[in-house]
Amino acid sequence: MRVTLHVWRQNGPDDKGQIVRYPLDDVSEHMSFLEMLDVLNETLIESGDEPVAFDHDCREGICGACSLMINGVAHGPQAGTTACQLHMRSFKDGDEIYIEPWRAKAFPVIKDLVVDRSAFDRIISAGGYVSVNTGSAQDANLVPIGKDDADEAFDYATCIGCGACVASCKNASAMLFVGAKFSHLEKLPQGQVEADRRATAMVEQMDIEGFGNCTNQYECQAVCPKEIKVDAIARLNRAFSRSTVKNG
Repeated sequence: MRVTLHVWRQNGPDDKGQIVRYPLDDVSEHMSFLEMLDVLNETLIESGDEPVAFDHDCREGICGACSLMINGVAHGPQAGTTACQLHMRSFKDGDEIYIEPWRAKAFPVIKDLVVDRSAFDRIISAGGYVSVNTGSAQDANLVPIGKDDADEAFDYATCIGCGACVASCKNASAMLFVGAKFSHLEKLPQGQVEADRRATAMVEQMDIEGFGNCTNQYECQAVCPKEIKVDAIARLNRAFSRSTVKNG
């Protein structure tokens, strides 16, 4: 199959950047989207041009590094799928494909399709952890946890921090990410002790990083590759409200 790629090229955060057109022939429908970009880069290198910078690591839908906006949709047209799990059979011969980085003030472009997502790391450092002593792994496992709570905690814990929720939100809000990272701890007994403090610390850091406010558009839920629900945001909001009332 033949496709025409329109790829965002930008040398750094201070560069204006632009869309560059790349026709690509002989694309196999069995290629993953990132393998197709590998082929593009091989072609560019052979012709003496600079390859397109894009982020990737596991290529198994686990790490969340493959942060691409494909035809205006985070991670592309297939629901519950990361860009590295997307295959070219999702496209047709002759398709025009636009590929851009995440667009958010808190995610400055490093180069081309690569953005700096370290703001997420700082939010986790602010409160996304359990600091109270819960004993060794064996001791912690002695605490009875209902199956429904355990299952829900695991669902929230599947968040890979890719940033698709931010990129899809008109306000560049990180509430789904923060809500998921808060909720998977709050659902377990070990994480409930610091729940209110955790909510306040993570939300305050989120605001410092420059993420926008949530206005309940649900775009974050629609594009999340792990299909995390906005219930996580409601849980975070309740804890933040409790903390605000307690601390005046």
